[in-house]
Amino acid sequence: MRRFYKATGISKNEKGYAITLDERAVRTPAGATLTVVSRALAEAIAGEWEAQGEEIEPQTMPLTRLAATTLDHVGASRDKIIAEALQYATMDLLCYRAEAPALLAQRQAEAWQPLLDWAAKRHRAPLVVTAEIAAIDQPASSLAALEAALCALDDPSLAALQDCAGICHSLILGLALVEGEISAEAAWEISQLDENFQIERWGSDTEAEKRREILRADLMAVERFLSLGR
Repeated sequence: MRRFYKATGISKNEKGYAITLDERAVRTPAGATLTVVSRALAEAIAGEWEAQGEEIEPQTMPLTRLAATTLDHVGASRDKIIAEALQYATMDLLCYRAEAPALLAQRQAEAWQPLLDWAAKRHRAPLVVTAEIAAIDQPASSLAALEAALCALDDPSLAALQDCAGICHSLILGLALVEGEISAEAAWEISQLDENFQIERWGSDTEAEKRREILRADLMAVERFLSLGR
């Protein structure tokens, strides 16, 4: 889509701050006025629109996407989104370990176990660790505790968690990021431990690195969305 506006801005309304293009409110794909509660976040989203050239490139506007997702999907489908996010706990990256090589197993234990220990203490949700490939059943009480934690999140935080869990293949990393236990950079490095180990041994692939950089940028945007929105 070609750029159709000259000026970007923000306007105050009863729900917060709306993003405007030539003084007209931006609409989400579902038709809602794109509004956030934080002026700082609204200014950052307006900045994404301002930075567009002759062609609008949605992939360069992660804050806009997260805000629109919050309005269009999270508010109307919280139960569905929570159920989908909870599925990551049943196959959480941090629970599936290597037995060999020994160095990889050691790195996984050192990087991953502290986050599982945090979840067990913070949310009373201990998860079982395995070296098997096949999926294992996690304790029902732990899944219930994690579900309660998800239910307690506000809509923007739930949207952010959904993105993080998908990028990192881990609900625990998503919760830790949303709750401020770890940074996005730490979540990225922890989630990429296996890939980085393989790169050390066999080298990197150009296309794979491009895909990883896109995912990393998306994860950094999640953290920025959370920080600016508070």
